[in-house]
Amino acid sequence: MEEELSLSYGESGKPVQATLSSLKMLDVGKWPIFSLCSEEELQLIRQACVFGSAGNEVLYTTVNDEIFVLGTNCCGCLGLGDVQSTIEPRRLDSLSGKKIACLSYGSGPHIVLATTEGEVFTWGHNAYSQLGNGTTNHGLVPCHISTNLSNKQVTEVACGSYHSLVLTSDGEVFAWGYNNSGQVGSGSTANQPIPRRVTGCLQNKVAVNIACGQMCSMAVVNTGEVYVWGYNGNGQLGLGSSGNQPTPCRIAALQGIRVQRVACGYAHTLVLTDEGQVYAWGANSYGQLGTGNKSNQSYPAPVVVEKDSSCCRQPSPCPTPDFPSAARCSRIIEIAACHSAHTSAAKTQGGHVYMWGQCRGQSVVLPHLTHFSCTDDVFACFATPAVSWRLLSVEPDDHLTVAESLKREFDNPNTADLKFLVDGKYIYAHKVLLKIRCEHFRSSLEDNEDDTVEMSEFSYPVYRAFLEYLYTDSISLSPEEAVVPMPGMCRSSGPAWGAGMRTSASPHKPSQAVSQEGREGFREAARAAESRGGKSERAIAKGRAF
Repeated sequence: MEEELSLSYGESGKPVQATLSSLKMLDVGKWPIFSLCSEEELQLIRQACVFGSAGNEVLYTTVNDEIFVLGTNCCGCLGLGDVQSTIEPRRLDSLSGKKIACLSYGSGPHIVLATTEGEVFTWGHNAYSQLGNGTTNHGLVPCHISTNLSNKQVTEVACGSYHSLVLTSDGEVFAWGYNNSGQVGSGSTANQPIPRRVTGCLQNKVAVNIACGQMCSMAVVNTGEVYVWGYNGNGQLGLGSSGNQPTPCRIAALQGIRVQRVACGYAHTLVLTDEGQVYAWGANSYGQLGTGNKSNQSYPAPVVVEKDSSCCRQPSPCPTPDFPSAARCSRIIEIAACHSAHTSAAKTQGGHVYMWGQCRGQSVVLPHLTHFSCTDDVFACFATPAVSWRLLSVEPDDHLTVAESLKREFDNPNTADLKFLVDGKYIYAHKVLLKIRCEHFRSSLEDNEDDTVEMSEFSYPVYRAFLEYLYTDSISLSPEEAVVPMPGMCRSSGPAWGAGMRTSASPHKPSQAVSQEGREGFREAARAAESRGGKSERAIAKGRAF
């Protein structure tokens, strides 16, 4: 018989039951505030976020999809309808039935939460209208924010000290709250009481990731460019200056580098590229840039985690980053920073976690190898305050579908047995998957034992988008990139790699012609991407083969 847990959560809670055999525990024990919870309560936690000026507040969800809060409740940030602190978990009934997709918090603190349905709720400190409800009254209970967002599905949220950002499913960014340095991106310094779309240079761009420092904002678009705005006194915008920026501005120094993620600390910034490389800039008084010194940096500087040591070279004085050979560097798959801390962390493809910056009062100026298995533990054990840099979630690795597992393996050098060399960059793939998904690869890879394929006719973004499609069934390609048709890899009748492709074993062997049908398929993909802002799911549909 399965053992059952029956837990009571004080006057506001009801008994909760769950089977031990079905639980996968989220390890939150490294955060001091969870010492207030019993072992049975800890076993039920599925998501959690620790926040507050001293890491003294927490929100978590359970296996039963209930939301609980605990802590000092400053400015009503627990959403319970009062400002009373609690050392017992109390259920947040006002969000009953809601499932959390993402969550962020400010310094007040204020909370911005998005549900899996794409709705936005805010509560807590509101002196600067950072809740987006049109007032400056503190929010004691979660308030649904629908102004200018009623027909939008929010997929990501980010909070600065007193301002808020959200990202919608169609790639639009909305901002509101404190705007003394232009962090809302409206072009003025007047506070913004309700959500307002960030336009300017972002008007026709498709954003895929957002982040906030204390008083600055960042967005990565689907072309890999980074746009920044807000306070820049420490060079945290990466523009080579220290002047504030009231509207979005592209970081020119990252030209030719495709960024996937951005993370902001208190006054510094990290980005992760599609090649697993990290750049940092901004304040550096604690070594949080990982450049080996404590000098602020107003241009992106490379952060190098050596494969056989935890050291980093000095940044180049050249405004355009010059990253060292990939053979020397560990491939980074995750970066971490939090607007309330001066700490940085990163995780490599091999699972190693590094930290640098302010670590328990010490200044660590180079990436330092830790014994942790996740970047979250760095912030629990070494950040000041001990807060979460993201919403913690149980990794559902044991419940991944086949499709989800395949998505994770795209461009993974640890499991790949084939790599494509395009414009001096590698894209890692798996022969068996390519053969399953594409008729051309079925024939061309049948008796081919080469592990490197060089491609030269089309650009890196185009080849990458095509290969990623084979893993994910979706494509993200900007109109600018899509106007050049992809090669007709599919539907090819012969064993050749296709125009512009050659194997490493015979780099000068002429390739056979690509089929006209394949080329037309990719031309249609380009047109579809252009007409739908680079986010078309039907892109390359005609060019694929099953």
